[in-house]
Amino acid sequence: MTLPIGPLIAAVQTNCHIADARHAADLSLCTFLLQMREFYRWEKGLPLGAALSRDAIGQWLARREARWAELEGRDFVPLPGGATGEVDPFDAERLNRLLRPHGMVYGAGLLGPGRPTFFMARLEAVRPVADGITLQVCGAELARGLIAPPAALQGNTIVLRRESMARWLWEKFEALGLKKLEGPFRAVSQAYGLEEDFHAALPRLLDEQSRTLVLHEIGEHRAGRWLEPGWAAMRLALHERRTELLVRAVRDHIADFTHTLPTLLAESSASSIHFWFAGFDGVRRQLFPSLADSYRAWCAGDAGQALQREVARGALHFTQLAEQVLALHAQHGAEAGGPIAARLNAPAAVCGA
Repeated sequence: MTLPIGPLIAAVQTNCHIADARHAADLSLCTFLLQMREFYRWEKGLPLGAALSRDAIGQWLARREARWAELEGRDFVPLPGGATGEVDPFDAERLNRLLRPHGMVYGAGLLGPGRPTFFMARLEAVRPVADGITLQVCGAELARGLIAPPAALQGNTIVLRRESMARWLWEKFEALGLKKLEGPFRAVSQAYGLEEDFHAALPRLLDEQSRTLVLHEIGEHRAGRWLEPGWAAMRLALHERRTELLVRAVRDHIADFTHTLPTLLAESSASSIHFWFAGFDGVRRQLFPSLADSYRAWCAGDAGQALQREVARGALHFTQLAEQVLALHAQHGAEAGGPIAARLNAPAAVCGA
């Protein structure tokens, strides 16, 4: 069966542009500019860290924003499926059956209510991991959007995007060089020798720390056993971006405090603990600010005692908070957004407050 790969990649990329046109404005200006620089490098086939012409990227950005203005109100386009006919862009299972013989993979999911994301990549490996979950390891990306999560859970499949992870790591490394700050990513950089030769160190960093991302997604899968289907239904009642981020952070904390961090602490995996804390920021940190103190105690040599206590406390706190959010949705239904926002923005939502 002949699959029109070129037109398929073009159609997927069009849908990526439509999604970006709708939601790129959700990003902070700093995050937007950092991700657009890396998106430019990807689109132009440039290596990580390649020097960029200010004029060239400025002209490209102007063209891209004009293109987004054209696409913002458009529907997503169907994907060419060869002799099988057109494929709905959200029917990833069907398209992947067609792509598998070609060594490719397609992803379609939601970053939040009404916030879709798409990509297409080379498929490097498929293997079981735990709990009946399959891991898909993706390599070179053929189509992608501005927001490209390195790992995501889709049903019983964890999708690991190594190229997106590499670009995310480069953004962190680039920021480290600009700010000259100590902290968890500095410790990661030192553990892997990033400052000596980032590109030489990157493969081992990807191999070892992709497991940390997979542990999180396994934790997400386990959390979903009791959160769903109510959690997905609850998220549809949300209308504010900050509330969506807080709800996402609550579930992330449940996954990490019940599975990811207990696993890393049991293994005494120092580089992975530093790596996890390198991503502990934004609303996740706002909901549990004292966790950073236990990380510093671990760095100072307390053998993880404070961190183990805080992880256990966080698991209980955020599990109870999730139950309260679900109860508010059960009580208020489609009007639950306001009460949930009030609960998650209240001081008592912060662990240890």
